[in-house]
Amino acid sequence: MKKRTFKICISLIALLLVALVAMAGWSLYNVKNAVGTSYQQGKLKRAENGSKESLLKHAKPLIVLLMGTDTGALGRSYKGRTDSIMVLVLNPQQKKSTLVSIERDLQVNFPEYPEYSPSKINAAYTYGGVKLLSQTLDRCFKIPVNSYALINMGGMKSVIDQLGGIDITPLLSFNYEGYHYHKGVKSHMSGDKALEYCRMRYDDPEGDYGRQKRQRQVLTEIIKSGANVESLLTPAFLKSVSNQVRTDLNFSDLAKLAESYRASGDQLQTDYTHGSGFTQDGVSYQRISLAERQRISNLVRQAAGLRKVQLPQQ
Repeated sequence: MKKRTFKICISLIALLLVALVAMAGWSLYNVKNAVGTSYQQGKLKRAENGSKESLLKHAKPLIVLLMGTDTGALGRSYKGRTDSIMVLVLNPQQKKSTLVSIERDLQVNFPEYPEYSPSKINAAYTYGGVKLLSQTLDRCFKIPVNSYALINMGGMKSVIDQLGGIDITPLLSFNYEGYHYHKGVKSHMSGDKALEYCRMRYDDPEGDYGRQKRQRQVLTEIIKSGANVESLLTPAFLKSVSNQVRTDLNFSDLAKLAESYRASGDQLQTDYTHGSGFTQDGVSYQRISLAERQRISNLVRQAAGLRKVQLPQQ
C-alpha cells in the first residue's frame, strides 16, 4: 500500500503519470499538449541543494511542494488558499520517498506582508504565490523547495466522472451537503459525492487531519481507477487533468523523473506536523512547538541528503 501511495503522490501531480504513458510511446502529441497547458513558472529561487535542472540532470534528491486548492478554476484571478500543503522528497539514490503534510492552520507571519500577519500558512499562496509559501516553509522549517505542483481539488470531480466514478469505503459515517456516508460500507461515488467526502472537516473527530486522510484515500482510488492506459489517453481525460494542475515541471523534466526517479517508489515514509489548536482574535490557529518544527526539519532535510540545522525560536 505504501508503494502505491507514492505512485499516487507523484501521479497526483497528474503529469508524471501522463509522462510515463508517453515513455511507452502512446499519444505523444496529446501528452505534450497536456503538459504544456499545466506548465507555469513558480518564481522559486535556487535552493541550497541546487537548482531543479541540476538535480534532475544528476538524479539527486528532489524536494517538491505539493498544494491542493478548492476554490474554482486555476485560471481565476483570485488564487484562493491552499487547503492541502505537502512536501515530497524523491530520493532515487536511497530508493525512498518521504511525504510530509503541513498543517494548513499553522500561524505564521509574513514579513513581506505585515498587514496580513499573523495569518494561517495556507494564505501564503493567496498573497505571494508559490514563492511566498516556499519562503515561509524555509523560515519555519528550513525546508528548501526545488519544484512545485498545484492541484485544483474541486476540479478533480471532472476527472472522477471521466473515469466513471470511483469506489470508496468511508472511514467514518456522516451526512454532508445532501450525501450520506456509511463507515466501512463500500460505495460507488460520482465526482460530486467523492468531492464532498473530501471536503467535510468540522464533523470529523480528527478535524483537518481526518480530512487529509480522506483526501489521500480518494486520490488513491482515482489513480487505481485510472490505471487503464486507454482511459488516460482520451483527449477528454488529458484535458481534465491538465486544466486542474499547475507545475513548473515541463515535459523534459517529467521525462527525466519517469526515467531516473522510479526507484524512489520502493519505500515511502509519511508524516505530518503535530500541533495544538488555539484561538486569537476569533480566528482558530494551530501552534507547532520548536521541538516539533525541528523534528520535521530534520526529517525532510535528512531525506534530501542535507545536514541538520538548528532552528531559531520564533
